[in-house]
Amino acid sequence: MEMEGKIYKGTTTVGLVCKDGVVLATEKRATMGNFIASRTAKKIYQVADRIAMTTAGSVGDAQFLARIIRVEASLYEIKRERKPTVRAIATLTSNLLNSYRYYPYFVQLLIGGVDEEGAKIFSIDPIGGAIEEKEIVATGSGSLTAYGVLEDRFTPETLTEDAVILAIRAIMSAMKRDSASGDGIDVVKITEKEFYQLEPEEIDRIISKFKK
Repeated sequence: MEMEGKIYKGTTTVGLVCKDGVVLATEKRATMGNFIASRTAKKIYQVADRIAMTTAGSVGDAQFLARIIRVEASLYEIKRERKPTVRAIATLTSNLLNSYRYYPYFVQLLIGGVDEEGAKIFSIDPIGGAIEEKEIVATGSGSLTAYGVLEDRFTPETLTEDAVILAIRAIMSAMKRDSASGDGIDVVKITEKEFYQLEPEEIDRIISKFKK
């Protein structure tokens, strides 16, 4: 999303690889320098049946990439007659970004989901470097604060239900410390059985319990 040459940027995102699936969370603020350009920026996109992408960086670049990846995932399924794996989507995204390395998209991505190999998350940098994250990951300007919360409370036995609460805690912590993060939270929970995006009311109920 751009206006008069200005780039709207989004920030903090987190991902957790749990015992029974994956949890991804983001806040909703998009900034343009010191100006808050949007309080409802979308930063989690479903790109396949049990796979999602989170974005930190240029909102416009993220939206464009999400559209391309959705199309490529559909083509993959049609050509190969099977659903793409998380690794396949991450590789496809990595190759796409690498092909534009001299004119890069200004994004840092998390590709996460569940397939026949289990729960996986890959972090991908603007020129296509991809790393498989085994437990927790955070991106964006609030990531250092988010990491502090995640590292303190996450264990390999954490289930998605508990990880949802932990992800919200991590994003809230980042929002308090990072001026470019704020204005609400989006959370997606992915298991073998479902792709579920929490409603704002569900997130508000969880947050209300923190204050008691």
